[in-house]
Amino acid sequence: MRGASEQALTAAEDRFEPVLAALGPGAATVGDQLFAVVDLLEAHSSLRRALTDPGATGEAKAALVTGVLGGRVDGKVVDLLAGMVRGRWSSELDLLDAVAHLAAVAVLAAAQAGGDLERVEDELFRVDRLLVANREVRAALADRRTDVSRRLALVRDLLADKVAPATLTLVSRAVAVPRKRSLTAAIIELGRVAAARRRRLVAKVTAASVLTTAQRARVETFLTRRYGRQVQLNVSVDPAALGGLRIQVGADVIDTTVRARLDDARRRLAG
Repeated sequence: MRGASEQALTAAEDRFEPVLAALGPGAATVGDQLFAVVDLLEAHSSLRRALTDPGATGEAKAALVTGVLGGRVDGKVVDLLAGMVRGRWSSELDLLDAVAHLAAVAVLAAAQAGGDLERVEDELFRVDRLLVANREVRAALADRRTDVSRRLALVRDLLADKVAPATLTLVSRAVAVPRKRSLTAAIIELGRVAAARRRRLVAKVTAASVLTTAQRARVETFLTRRYGRQVQLNVSVDPAALGGLRIQVGADVIDTTVRARLDDARRRLAG
């Protein structure tokens, strides 16, 4: 993916991250719905063409998304896709691949929120090694002449109760909806996405009220500069904070809340 499509995907990822952070483990449901959108786009080439038509306005394409998906999937999914089609895509298949990528990201974000991301990354690596070492299994899973239900049954036989739910979901999708690349290449790519996500720091932020988009951006910029890595914000609201922010990254805590300042003043007066 290059040029306009790459820029459109990057913009979509940036918009999606705060949504995933707010959803926590619930991001898995959004991931499932995005995979359903992938199936819809896969089955209807005319819809893909309409959503990436350079001659149509962004608003017209966004309205088409709302008309097709409104009421069928979560509003967050509709908003994400409407924003995506307002951008420019180099090809209709780039949009399809981008939605599939964001679906996987949502599943991995849910695993991260549940503390399972490192496990999922390791399991994807092990699945890749299993496929490399077992030619017959690899061939059976990748054989498009075999009904997809039989291939998915084989995946369940191999992995069910042995891997995290996110791992099973991602491997099943790679088997059920193969793209141009090989199955092992698809699994390796999923592992890469998981690894990239695991290197993203998670900052727990407590605020007295909901942060605006501009406030979130300022906090993200500050933390990225401080730690030299991308930072995912998990924001909670606690009116008792009264004002300011409490930010925790690992063992590091930055507490500028009014409540913390009052507590500190009380201790000083008492001392």
